Amino acid sequence: MLAQIILFDGFDLLDALAPYEVLGAGGYVAGGALQVEFASFEGAREVRSGINGLKIPATAAIEPRRADFMIVPGAAGPVSGDAPDSIPSLLSRAVSSGLPDVLHQAMAKPGLTMGTVCGGSVLLGMAGLLKGRHATTNHLGLDALAATGAHPVAARIVDDGNLVTAAGVTSGLDLGVYLIERHLGPRIAHAVEAMFQFERRGTVWRAQGPEPRPW
Repeated sequence: MLAQIILFDGFDLLDALAPYEVLGAGGYVAGGALQVEFASFEGAREVRSGINGLKIPATAAIEPRRADFMIVPGAAGPVSGDAPDSIPSLLSRAVSSGLPDVLHQAMAKPGLTMGTVCGGSVLLGMAGLLKGRHATTNHLGLDALAATGAHPVAARIVDDGNLVTAAGVTSGLDLGVYLIERHLGPRIAHAVEAMFQFERRGTVWRAQGPEPRPW
């Protein structure tokens, strides 16, 4: 299996690096069953992250036909405003590229799981991919997510079938562990948790079971 972590200019470092590390570890303890790579729409290039500008090399183009997982991070910068380095501006530029077309192809591919961390779900929503879907994001972005037609859920991980979204920045660790558990099994996921001395937090939200009444 192959996981592609999607990089775009201004991406949040931890959003991308946390699932990269966790999924890579899962692939290792599973005997090479999962490979992980950084990819960009433009192909192999150095991609500048947000805030501190650290560059990370993408080694491949985004290719839905090759991938079994794709993870879309959010952006890093001021949370509001129209400055060029603000999160809304960075996400808008990513959506204005050819990235949405490739993400549409990916989400239409049977068997491919699309994951997001933090504002990555807002990016998908801005691209028109989350209408009617349950998703989460950083608590500061839930209204922006709702404005795209998604159904925002204030949970750390939301599983909506081929779409698995994670909330704030550090939840990328939880996303990686959950995807390993879901696709490689709980023993592999537990081995990764033990290696990282990290335990996934909270209940994974799904649209299943009885509707809870208000407190």
